[in-house]
Amino acid sequence: MTQPFELPHFYMPYPARLNPHLDEARAHSSTWAREMGMLEGSGIWEQADLDAHDYGLLCAYTHPDCDGPALSLITDWYVWVFFFDDHFLETFKRSQDRAGGKAYLDRLPLFMPLDLSTPVPEPENPVEAGLADLWARTVPSMSVDWRRRFAVATEHLLNESLWELSNINEGRIANPVEYIEMRRKVGGAPWSAGLVEFATAEVPASVAGSRPLRVLMETFSDGVHLRNDLFSYQREVEDEGELSNGVLVLETFFGCTTQEAADTVNDVLTSRLHQFEHTAFTEVPAVALENGLTPDEVRAVAAYTQGLQDWQSGGHEWHLRSSRYMNEGALDNSPLNGPTGIGTSAADIGALLASAGAERLRAYTHVPFQKVGPSQLPDFYMPFEAELSPHLDGARVRLVDWMHSVGMLEEGVWDEEKLAAADLPLCSAGIDPDATEAALDLSSRWLAWGTYGDDYYPLVYGIRGDLAAARVTTARLSDCMPIEGPAVIVPVNGMERGLIDLWALTTAEMPLDDRRTLKDAINKMTESWVWELSNQIQHRIPDPVDYLEMRRATFGSDLTLSMCRMGHGPKVPPEVYRTGPVRALENAAIDYACLLNDVFSYQKEIEYEGEVHNAILVVQNFFGIDYPTALGVVHDLMTQRMRQFEHVAANELPVVYDDFDLSDEAREIMRGYVTDLQHWMAGILNWHREVDRYKSAYLARRSHGFVPDRVPAMPFA
Repeated sequence: MTQPFELPHFYMPYPARLNPHLDEARAHSSTWAREMGMLEGSGIWEQADLDAHDYGLLCAYTHPDCDGPALSLITDWYVWVFFFDDHFLETFKRSQDRAGGKAYLDRLPLFMPLDLSTPVPEPENPVEAGLADLWARTVPSMSVDWRRRFAVATEHLLNESLWELSNINEGRIANPVEYIEMRRKVGGAPWSAGLVEFATAEVPASVAGSRPLRVLMETFSDGVHLRNDLFSYQREVEDEGELSNGVLVLETFFGCTTQEAADTVNDVLTSRLHQFEHTAFTEVPAVALENGLTPDEVRAVAAYTQGLQDWQSGGHEWHLRSSRYMNEGALDNSPLNGPTGIGTSAADIGALLASAGAERLRAYTHVPFQKVGPSQLPDFYMPFEAELSPHLDGARVRLVDWMHSVGMLEEGVWDEEKLAAADLPLCSAGIDPDATEAALDLSSRWLAWGTYGDDYYPLVYGIRGDLAAARVTTARLSDCMPIEGPAVIVPVNGMERGLIDLWALTTAEMPLDDRRTLKDAINKMTESWVWELSNQIQHRIPDPVDYLEMRRATFGSDLTLSMCRMGHGPKVPPEVYRTGPVRALENAAIDYACLLNDVFSYQKEIEYEGEVHNAILVVQNFFGIDYPTALGVVHDLMTQRMRQFEHVAANELPVVYDDFDLSDEAREIMRGYVTDLQHWMAGILNWHREVDRYKSAYLARRSHGFVPDRVPAMPFA
């Protein structure tokens, strides 16, 4: 069969290494698969299939340093996960049996108890038998924290297969952002990262949830999945009718040829590997220092990072050799024009690094403060009408008084004119048109505080390149939000006084769990401002995927969602909010609003502020295209995110309601939540259109005002 495209030149500077216990793992996994019922008689595999796929070779490449028993156990896990994938395909995807697939998946978590003394059901098929055996053999050597994380990753890997099945049922191809998010879960690389910990060293619980460790896992995941998409396109798309493939997603989104889509997927893959390296070299050491890791814990993080890197190199070598994938001529086309030994796919280091270096350098060579003219505004797709609260005029007056009372208009960052140009009560009035007067005042103050903080960090710390001071400020802001009792910190500036006041007003009657959720949301936002500041100091345009995901935090999205959910109470189980469809709905709405802001603020940020954090600039830099073309890409993505919002609300949420057997009252609350998000998007668009903050005439008149005329009081002064 003719290959649909030529495989690109992959960025892989680290040679693969082969574990010496390969033959032991091959023999063991073959025996184990037969004992679990995965071979002859399963209707899925025969011995020849298992031999041809050669999962022993995969694991020997991806875990080159572990001992024989560990390699055999890891190989069994991979045999199991690939068997599950094929078993689910043949049993449920080909027949498009969603109900049967859900019942099948609902049983599998029962075989992963955190406490091994908990009894498990009798296995009814090879997948259940294999999972029960593997769990019992693996988890005794790992902590409860690892068990919990690995169980969640395994459940995501299994359950998100329903998302793939639903998309096949509907004949629907995901948009690029949706695809990257869901592929991490469906593709199982977070699950693979858990096995890297098993093979190398467990990540300390104190940093396992930090941004640097999360980004290492996510960039690893994206690299693994995008590479797999390139090699598996022919089998998945042409043979199996699969719609979840990155090449197909970009082919559809851009309306380009398969070869062009494949080359673009490889560019994204390269960018994600660059992000992995950037994070490993700059952010991981910093988080180790900030959390006071012991030397043994630092070594564990280093070993884990090396393990992820080994997986990338080894996984690439295996894809070049496995009969499961499209790789005809790939080894023959090695840069060495002949040798095909271990690691030769990365052998032409000079040419490879020259190409990768040019891409990496582009992220640091943007010339700031370029004159770009007024922001160009496309015809936005907005299917919802904006409504406004009748309490708007009064909220405007009261917000000015409050901003003065806490001192945020006396620090040189904002004055009354800047506050009026932002007109945050107008945004609040559109986001919640049914708000009471008191609720509208509170919302306006939160928006003003967050917008002020977003301006404050680059102005006060970015100009001086003072990352250390920004970190101190961020830690103090967290201390302004006690979970119980009054704040013990003595505020020294307007931002601290404002947050203490807002926290007390907002949490007075709030349960402790809701307070923790709200505090986490605000911490996430303020920590993202430090991430922006770090890029500003390095003069670095972010990787596209990292930018879109961090943009949600810099925009304060989790804070907004936390406030939207207040009052829903136990009638809607928290598990509903954690489902894939609800998160997809929220992220689609958030991304629409974030990208919308980038479109309106392009001139303000690029011409007047020298910013590197704007989606249009990120797209310009990544693709090497001009402003109008990049704007077209961003606008198309906005439209796709809005259409995804509509799709999820109409088609996926009703299934979630049925899956959880929600009461009529809970369903009505969730429908109200969807309406809240609709108001949120329509209100934000209306606000951007009306306010002076982003208009060219205002920017020209107040451009001098972007530099504070005095430094606000700081906690260490």
